[in-house]
Amino acid sequence: MRISTSSWMALLITSAVIFSAAAAAASAVLHLERMIPLNSSVVAVEHHRARDRARHARLFIGLVNFSVYGSADSFYYGIYFTKVKLGTPAKYFNLQIDTGSDLTWLNSKFCPTCPRSSRFGIELNPYEAAASSTSKPISCSDKICAAVAPRNTTRCPRKDQLCSYAMEYMDRATTSGNYVADMFHFESVRSGSETPNASAAILFGVSTYRSGVLAETILAVDGIFGFGKGNLSVLSQLYYRGITPRVFSHCLKGEGTGGGVFVLGEITAPGMVYTPLVPSQPHYSLHLESIAVDGQTVPVDPLAFTPSADRATFIDTGTTLSYLVEEAYDPFVHSVNAAVSKFGTPRMKNGYLCYPISSRLFPPVSLNFAGGASMLLKPEQYLVLYDDGSMWCIGFRKLQGLTILGDLVIKDKIFVYDLVRQRVGWVDYDCSSSMNISVSSEDFFNPKQSSSSSSSRDLLFQLLTIAIVTVILSI
Repeated sequence: MRISTSSWMALLITSAVIFSAAAAAASAVLHLERMIPLNSSVVAVEHHRARDRARHARLFIGLVNFSVYGSADSFYYGIYFTKVKLGTPAKYFNLQIDTGSDLTWLNSKFCPTCPRSSRFGIELNPYEAAASSTSKPISCSDKICAAVAPRNTTRCPRKDQLCSYAMEYMDRATTSGNYVADMFHFESVRSGSETPNASAAILFGVSTYRSGVLAETILAVDGIFGFGKGNLSVLSQLYYRGITPRVFSHCLKGEGTGGGVFVLGEITAPGMVYTPLVPSQPHYSLHLESIAVDGQTVPVDPLAFTPSADRATFIDTGTTLSYLVEEAYDPFVHSVNAAVSKFGTPRMKNGYLCYPISSRLFPPVSLNFAGGASMLLKPEQYLVLYDDGSMWCIGFRKLQGLTILGDLVIKDKIFVYDLVRQRVGWVDYDCSSSMNISVSSEDFFNPKQSSSSSSSRDLLFQLLTIAIVTVILSI
């Protein structure tokens, strides 16, 4: 069940919301660090694909039944995460930025199967509700419990128990825990200075049990920072209270030590192109119309990309690799092979087609979307380097019914998710460069247009414009 605006507001308004007058007409920032080099030889792609399989099972659970193709492989890549400040006194947590899911959740201190260490040396900080004076447990008797999540994931055997959730993924990995509300802190930026003067209560999950891939230490972080389209996402929670716009942006740096920027607001840059979001689909679903390799359209039936109940193309920062719907995968690989096979004999490595040649010899690829928007991919945005560095391999994998644009594709571009105008935009960009951030008053929730308006909530909507800017880490 989706959260109704009225019941959702009732919970959040009862929680403390603190703002300083200095926050007026300001932007807010969270600072982040980079965990490990992007292509660290420690991280095998098989671990990423296992994580991706778990994610994809969750993303479309109950909507589509699909299989993931491929075998274990030795490529290396990374994920992006940010530092989030929660609780009172405030404590930092390393959370993976995830545009493909709504729920923000953290490891509990009392979770026996949650990772306690990361192979990369990152310090993991489990959440402890008793250590925060502003933590509010959500009980089964709270009205928000029935509305906060789909019935098949929320458990409430008795009214006197805590509101809890449980999810099982297609690869048998599971996570379960309880819902809590606590303070989310961020810093206001004004005239180049930073002031820690803003916070708001948000609802999130605390995981008390994890199994399978989710319990491994290979890419362990403290949890997930959910920025999906649903009402439970951090974006929606802050938007419906007039705190932030319903527009956010990111720029993920792919080279060197990685990193980037994550903004609640719009990053503007010349050359931005937009395509409409597909109505009535979860996640940030787009209508991919065709693929071109070196300027030549790949021969794929357009119906393979047509959005439906069991077909979609979407952007997901929580997916490390990228995937093509199975009807398009073989024609795409054939087109790339036709362009580069004259430079070197292809070899199969763990199910990937690889070439002992320079990436400069590979052709550009264009993903063409509805509305005339094209996404140009440089070779490094669809190739992965084989583990010994001697070959470049086509990095897309095959997936039934879904095309998923993960970090491999979306790096080194500004992406803008505009839920007010129901569109997604992008442009190639050096993510280490300075950026222009724009926040329009039209991007904020207008309580006068809501039938569930109340005087106490209206006071929150009068808070002036704030854009939350975060610097991203990637592993």
